[in-house]
Amino acid sequence: MTADVLPALTAGARTAAHPGDTACTHHDSVLADRHDGTVVRHGDTVAKAHAPGTDPAELSRRLETAAHPALTGTLLTPLRPKPVDLHGRLVTFWPYGTPVDPETPEAAPWEAAATLLARLHRTPAPDGLPAMRGPAKAARAIARLRAAGPHPAAAPVLRAWAALPAWARAEAPMPAAGTLCHGDLHLGQLVRHPAPAGPWLLIDVDDLGVGVPTWDLARPAAWYACGLLPPDEWTRFLTAYQRAGGPAVPADGDPWPALDVAARALTVQTAALAIAKSVGEDRPLDEVQQAVIDACDRMGFVPPELAHDPTA
Repeated sequence: MTADVLPALTAGARTAAHPGDTACTHHDSVLADRHDGTVVRHGDTVAKAHAPGTDPAELSRRLETAAHPALTGTLLTPLRPKPVDLHGRLVTFWPYGTPVDPETPEAAPWEAAATLLARLHRTPAPDGLPAMRGPAKAARAIARLRAAGPHPAAAPVLRAWAALPAWARAEAPMPAAGTLCHGDLHLGQLVRHPAPAGPWLLIDVDDLGVGVPTWDLARPAAWYACGLLPPDEWTRFLTAYQRAGGPAVPADGDPWPALDVAARALTVQTAALAIAKSVGEDRPLDEVQQAVIDACDRMGFVPPELAHDPTA
């Protein structure tokens, strides 16, 4: 975040929270400050500066979708229907919601996340909505890995990437991509609103769009396959999604033929980012990151289901 944007973003959050001359005793706080976006909070209002180069028409369409009455109770509704320009960055405004507490993993709302996803996937996608950006994010992770320079762990990750079908590498259109998808589902994308104890809602529309719904299940599926998500938590998530009528996997039977490609892609994405950050911060890989890279090493070949897939 450039030095001139952060103060202006904070001032924008204050103005949105207190129009006119309303007295204010709230403190400002920075909730996130990353290369892909900065988020600040003032009182019950949150302002987000989106990544440089964000397409204004696409972001506007995504905001309109989040504000649609059909998605009330599924996606957090923005405070304003359009983004505003701030020093060349697009900014959106949102009500504050209580996030998932990372210090209490035993209370992770897996059932709520799965039910919200199923509800999102069952909602007809509006006309003109851009493609879900999940595969594009995976491709950017690979680009970061390559830009980071040589690393001994990079080879199995790149082999696993090469074995994926073209659509999962953002090199071809997604097959049967008509489902409304979140595009970047993880537990950090849920908040309780109204805070502090309202119902759970999905947040972050940056990657929202039409696409393959299995992508939204792929991160927990990948964690489970890598041994990083306990089997009972994976079962809670998957069962809740199936019971809520989610279309990404069969209502019963083996879900993995549907999940396999997306779960592999998210494993590769996670491993690529881990290596890039390790190089950038000049530190060794930790045990969790190495587990994901080891999973890439095990899957770095073309399995039969991909070899016979016309989209591969």
